[in-house]
Amino acid sequence: MAAAVLFDAPGPKTVRRHRIYTLVASLSLLAVLAFIALRLQQTGQFAYVKWEPLLTPKYIEALLVDGLLKTLQMAFTSIIFAVVFGVVFGVGKLSEHAWVRWPCWAVVEFFRAVPVLLMMIFFFYEVKVAGGVSNGTTGAYWSVVAALTVYNGAVLAEVFRAGVLAVPRGQAEAAYAIGMRKTQVMSLILLPQAVKIMLPAIISQCVVALKDTSLGYAIGAIGLSTVGRSIYNGFQNQIQTVFVMALLYIVVNYLLTLVATWVQHKLVGQRKPLEVGMVGGPTPDRTLV
Repeated sequence: MAAAVLFDAPGPKTVRRHRIYTLVASLSLLAVLAFIALRLQQTGQFAYVKWEPLLTPKYIEALLVDGLLKTLQMAFTSIIFAVVFGVVFGVGKLSEHAWVRWPCWAVVEFFRAVPVLLMMIFFFYEVKVAGGVSNGTTGAYWSVVAALTVYNGAVLAEVFRAGVLAVPRGQAEAAYAIGMRKTQVMSLILLPQAVKIMLPAIISQCVVALKDTSLGYAIGAIGLSTVGRSIYNGFQNQIQTVFVMALLYIVVNYLLTLVATWVQHKLVGQRKPLEVGMVGGPTPDRTLV
């Protein structure tokens, strides 16, 4: 009924026209793919010699262990730190105290504006100047983690802030009315209810962090992009190597999306978080507003 109010149902002519558009677009896409495949065939990109290194156990192990595994480690570590960063500064931006709110606002806006690659280079050479672990892969690894932490943490701070503000105001007001402190209201009432709202954006940022680890090749951080570059520089098979790397990223991101969807369904299927006003126990099918 709501859909019929928003727009008219397409008639026979419109349906036929949409089918024609779909057919033309599909044929155009197939023509572009056929042209690309033909050009690759003409330039010898399908030759076995260019794919052979990617079928060799030695290089497969390098891509999966030294490449993909290190990439996942960097992404996982940075996301854990970014969530903590986001919670701290997101809650800080909601503070009633200006001396807390404004520094948090400045930190979040600064790190959201600076490109991730620039932050990686800055951290890497900052460690080098400071005389820390700059040589080898350790310094590069933690430079990537630090850059991804501050950038994704700044974005997640806005996500957490928006999620908390999306919770009905009556929840917080009722919590204060029964004598809860601010920390209790935030940790027991607002954040649990905001998690469901924030989860899609958090998972999306996890995907962004995973993909941004590819920028670590600029400072020599061991990861999928760095290992792939060493392979195609040695065998001059850039297209083949990049294709395999892209396939690995797609598979991992797809699995991450499946996990996120499962978690979201589990959270939605569970009982609602503690709702304020339920002194004598939960009241079924009623939310205090």
